Amino acid sequence: MPSFDVVSEVNKVELNNALDQSNKEIANRFDFKGSNANIEFKEKELEITIHVDNDFQLSQVKDILISKLTKRGVDTRSLAEGKVEKVSGNKLKEIIKVKNGIEQEQGKKITKMIKDSKIKVQGTIQGDVVRVSGAKRDDLQSVMELLKKDVTDLPLQFINFRD
Repeated sequence: MPSFDVVSEVNKVELNNALDQSNKEIANRFDFKGSNANIEFKEKELEITIHVDNDFQLSQVKDILISKLTKRGVDTRSLAEGKVEKVSGNKLKEIIKVKNGIEQEQGKKITKMIKDSKIKVQGTIQGDVVRVSGAKRDDLQSVMELLKKDVTDLPLQFINFRD
């Protein structure tokens, strides 16, 4: 029976490269001279931490980060911004979570969307992956098109397509 998996994953290598490029640009830019602005990445927790001296620098660092991520092909919808915290003095810190995998609630929405489309396929949630299976390959491809069009808040990839 033909099937495929719907996932939401971030390419960690490209993410690391984009963060390195961002830090290099911050170190070389004139408006950041003498400041402690930098970006850290905790790979196990999938957290990006931005350290800056003021609000203006925070917006500038975010712009740099987003431009580097898009150039490297990392979807910025996979970032969940946190609240800005004051550290010692005027310094600011923001923690940005990197979403990896489809949460249970999102998986339920995707399976409901598939069921409501009246296409003859089944969607099942398996951990942080949604497996879609059906009798015809064309039905699976129409489900892919439906999900690409209707799911806008989460970057989706389709893997393990089997006939």
